Amino acid sequence: MSPGFRVFAVALLSAGSALAQTVPSSGAPSMADARALMTQGKLDDALGELNSLAAQQPRLAGVERLRGIVLYEKNQLQEAQDSFAQAVERDPTDLESMQMRGVALYRLGRPAEAIPLLEKAHTSGPVENADPRYVLALCYITTKRYDDARHALAAQYGFAPDSAAAWLVTARMLFRQEHTADAAAAARKAVQIDERIPLAHRLLGEIALAGGDTAGALSEFAQEIKVNPLDGETYDRMGDAHLRSGEYGEAQQALDRAVLLEPNATGPYILLGKTLLAEHDAVTAAMYLERAVKMDPSNAMGHMLLGRALSESGRKAEAAREFQALQKLQAAPAASNP
Repeated sequence: MSPGFRVFAVALLSAGSALAQTVPSSGAPSMADARALMTQGKLDDALGELNSLAAQQPRLAGVERLRGIVLYEKNQLQEAQDSFAQAVERDPTDLESMQMRGVALYRLGRPAEAIPLLEKAHTSGPVENADPRYVLALCYITTKRYDDARHALAAQYGFAPDSAAAWLVTARMLFRQEHTADAAAAARKAVQIDERIPLAHRLLGEIALAGGDTAGALSEFAQEIKVNPLDGETYDRMGDAHLRSGEYGEAQQALDRAVLLEPNATGPYILLGKTLLAEHDAVTAAMYLERAVKMDPSNAMGHMLLGRALSESGRKAEAAREFQALQKLQAAPAASNP
């Protein structure tokens, strides 16, 4: 489950979780026991308690909402949205359940059904602990209602809906959702409104680079640096573009600047290592790649390139160690998903 969506469910428990952990079990099913089991991660046991409570008459208020949250956490999305639907049917003012049903429907691939629920949850009053506008914006994007998405994102961030910032945040969301052409159009609209808005040209450069247009990407990154000269990630992306073009000297210059501005980011070190390997300077490449692997031992690319650099430097035993680490990393997903 995406961490971004998990927060919706977890937040709804925050008000009662601490109390629930201190309530001793009486042996009979109770909402307090169910909440305590949930906070302990015992979702199946919590669901058993809630199923028993749901079978009782009259049914306690809030049972279906809590059942929905447990089912959502278990990734049983269809059953979760059914429980949230029952909760709203019993209490039409239950905005949290209405919102969570909308989130579940979005994750089920039914954004058009989610939209009216999320809109109503937002417009009917404040929803404690969670804001539906982010998921609502995703629903609008999926259904190609881009202006509505921009308005929802602007409201979330406190931007004017037709401002350059609103267009740019929409462009970033569109690019993340792989609506590349629309993302580029929105980013250009942001620049049209404010030609000095930071990060717009960087995004346009990333879009160009993703499409294989390295010359266009370099042009956009150069324009970004004019308005935003201390952004390390722009130099990182510029270095990547130069490297792809075989312009190793220019790549190294840009990546050196990225390292100075972002000393704790692994990306520039890995790209520097790759650049120096291309220039047949394995000794210096190993220095940068050792730093990258030390910062992020789970980076497979770092281990692979470091193994190459060490091997080319004559450090065969150390190279073998890096290739073994790479094999372990590559085997890990297969071991966890038989």
